Amino acid sequence: MPIRSGELFCPCGQRRSKGGLEVRDGSAIKGIIGLGLPEAIRTLYPQISDSHLVEFRQHYADSYMAMDNEPSPLFDGVVESMLAFREDGYRLAVATGKARRGLDRVLKANGWLDYFDITRAADETASKPDPLMLNEIMAHCGVVPQRSLMIGDASFDLLMARNAGMDSVAVGYGAQPLDSLREFGPRLAIEHFSELRTWLNRRSV
Repeated sequence: MPIRSGELFCPCGQRRSKGGLEVRDGSAIKGIIGLGLPEAIRTLYPQISDSHLVEFRQHYADSYMAMDNEPSPLFDGVVESMLAFREDGYRLAVATGKARRGLDRVLKANGWLDYFDITRAADETASKPDPLMLNEIMAHCGVVPQRSLMIGDASFDLLMARNAGMDSVAVGYGAQPLDSLREFGPRLAIEHFSELRTWLNRRSV
C-alpha cells in the first residue's frame, strides 16, 4: 500500500521496550519493514519466548492504534494513478505486512474498503517474503505471474515477488532507498508513483 510511512513507530519508551527488551535503532527497524509483526519481532529479538512475543505483539498493536490517531496519508500521485489504473482495466490488489485490523483502518480512512479486487494481510496468510499471499491473490483473480506485477518499497516486497515468479517495481519514497532495492532485480525503479503508469503504457504498446 503506497502510504507515507512518516516516523517509524516504536511504543517502547526511550531505552527499553515492554518486558525489558532493548529498543533497536532506526536502521534495524527499517530492515524489518514488510514482515508480519511476529516475524518482525523475532528478527529484532531472536531470543524472545513465545509467550513474551504474544504479549509484546499485543502491546505493540494496541499502542500503535492508540497513538497513531490518523492513518498515514497516501503518497503524492497515488490516488490519480490508481484511478487511472482502474480505468485502464487493471485488477488491483494489496499484499501487506500489516495486520487485517491496520489494513482495513487505512483503507477505510481513504474510502477504499471496496476498491481492490482482493487484499491480503500478514496475519491471515504467510508473511513476506513467502509468496503465499501473492499466490492467493493471483488464484483469486485468475491470473498468472507473467501477467502480474508487485510494487514495493522494501526488500521483502521484491523478494516475495521473486519467489512468486513475478516481476516487481521498486519505489524509492519509502524507508529503503532505491540503491538498496535494485539488488533484488526489479524491472523498474522509480521515485514518483506517477512514473509507473507511463512505464506500463509503454510496455503495453
